[in-house]
Amino acid sequence: MHAPGGPPHPGAPAHPAPPQSHPAAGQPHPVPSSHPGQETPVAQPDPQPQARKQRGGRNLQAAIGVGVGLGAVIIASLFVVKALFLVVVMAAASVGVWELTSRLSERKQIKAPLVPLVAGGIAMIATGYWSGVQWAAASLALTGLAVMVWRMAEPPENYLRDITAGVFTAFYVPFLATFVALMLAADDGPQRIVLFLIVTICSDTGAYAVGYKFGKTKLAPTISPGKTREGLAGGIGLSMLAGALLMQLIIDDGSWWQGLILGGCAAVTATLGDLGESMIKRDLGIKDMGTLLPGHGGIMDRLDSLLPTAPVVWLLLAAFVGS
Repeated sequence: MHAPGGPPHPGAPAHPAPPQSHPAAGQPHPVPSSHPGQETPVAQPDPQPQARKQRGGRNLQAAIGVGVGLGAVIIASLFVVKALFLVVVMAAASVGVWELTSRLSERKQIKAPLVPLVAGGIAMIATGYWSGVQWAAASLALTGLAVMVWRMAEPPENYLRDITAGVFTAFYVPFLATFVALMLAADDGPQRIVLFLIVTICSDTGAYAVGYKFGKTKLAPTISPGKTREGLAGGIGLSMLAGALLMQLIIDDGSWWQGLILGGCAAVTATLGDLGESMIKRDLGIKDMGTLLPGHGGIMDRLDSLLPTAPVVWLLLAAFVGS
């Protein structure tokens, strides 16, 4: 052992090699280069790309895939066996009732009876399709009575609150869905359903596209901060255009000006329906009604604009070309 500053030990190199340094985490690892004194970094693999997301944090690819799948089911059921679409409507309404009553129970401890609501909802849709709106309304009244009786099996505390929520659920989901069945019952029922779905989808699409590009003035900032008046105008315009084209092309005895009226009214009710469900979700403190549809949320998150639009489109079609 030699003292500091003393001569080097025999056999030791005249110039000791500098200590090796290690690259910091995440930095390229150097490898020897063909040129002396230089090192060439090795490119590290890029991190795995993440699925694209749209505004609101939703998975855009999943949303598109689910939307295409739902569209295929609707088209197949409409034009292969018309009554099969009725089963699709019943299933969607039943799941919507389950989602709404579940969220009411979880967030507000409101116990709306599920069994009479689902059974009554199926009865409303079936009687509306086969017997008309009067029988559907009678089924709604009987469902309300069934909710009152079913809830009597529980303690009386909060009885009025629970049955009020039950009657609201019966009206909001299956009864409004019954008007889809009423449109389907017409001779050109599939064409009416296509018109109804497309004008509603165009309302949502036009509002999103125009609002995303040009939206500045908030429509209802305390309810849905993302909606703008410019977006509403875009939704109305695209829905009116689609209504005019489809009314003229696929509805017997339909006229383009009737489609303009129908499309404009559908866009307004679709927007109000969306805002209405946003109010419910804000009151409950939730973002989505469910998780059944990846990229979309729950069934009710897709029905929010369709449900209040159905009776308006049914009524206008009946007034313009008959029921």
